[in-house]
Amino acid sequence: MEELLRTNDITLIPYARSLLDAEGIDSFEFDVNMSVLEGSIGILPRRLMVRRDQIDGARRVLRQAGVQFEA
Repeated sequence: MEELLRTNDITLIPYARSLLDAEGIDSFEFDVNMSVLEGSIGILPRRLMVRRDQIDGARRVLRQAGVQFEA
């Protein structure tokens, strides 16, 4: 798995996942349960991961949708 996106914005990951799903790109969200440790205040970022062989396509999909992320 490769990290595609890291964010504290709780709305960005579901949006990115829906874009990827529409293109048939599998994704998995890491650090979802970290909110239990931090008290749900949003200081710990969540990561969106994709398979290594799908990372280039996933980056292309997010760029085309105007999603800001570090490649």
